[in-house]
Amino acid sequence: MRSCLLAALAFAFVIADAQAGSTEVRAANGSYTVRLTSLKEARFKTTVRQQYDFSCGSAAVATLLTYQYGQPVTESEVFVRMYAHGDQAKIREEGFSLLDMRRYFESLGYEADGFELPLDKLVEEGLPAIVLLNERGYRHFVVVKGLRNGRVLIGDPALGTRALSRERFEKLWDNGVLFVVHNKRELAHFNTGNDWRVAPTAPVDQAIQRTGLQNIVMPRRGPGDI
Repeated sequence: MRSCLLAALAFAFVIADAQAGSTEVRAANGSYTVRLTSLKEARFKTTVRQQYDFSCGSAAVATLLTYQYGQPVTESEVFVRMYAHGDQAKIREEGFSLLDMRRYFESLGYEADGFELPLDKLVEEGLPAIVLLNERGYRHFVVVKGLRNGRVLIGDPALGTRALSRERFEKLWDNGVLFVVHNKRELAHFNTGNDWRVAPTAPVDQAIQRTGLQNIVMPRRGPGDI
């Protein structure tokens, strides 16, 4: 038991000390390389990171197309085209609008628009959506990637893929509008395991009750015990 604990601690120190994207782990039968992925890095595996303070709209569009519809596109490509065909002064001041997004999608053959619909409609239709959140006064676009067990999975261009409770999401949802593509349903990816991988549900049902844990780690001693 003690050797297992020491091995686990040694491995933890190796992980904590690693600076690169991989590290060498030594074992009794040799050594092997382990690829390390930080949580921060993992959160941007299926969400495009925004490059500017006012570019969450172009990053959200790039996320929706690249990871939810399988059409890879960079934020820069989206940004340049939406900026060129939009109200540039307003974009610099307020960022991109849903109208800018709709025009861009239409240029690619996608029919997209905003609808005031309940969130559950996405589950019913199996469609991802772009929504506007207002978090601590910061209004920004994110992609709704899935809904499970009272949690909403979002692709946030500022923070990456993360899950919010349904209650918190509803409070942050700024205008109740779902911006969805409605002519490419066969291409849509929604509620996928790949997206949920970075926001797993804690195995609460497997937790040990406090009284049970106390009986395990603090057994009652008898008169003859040392």
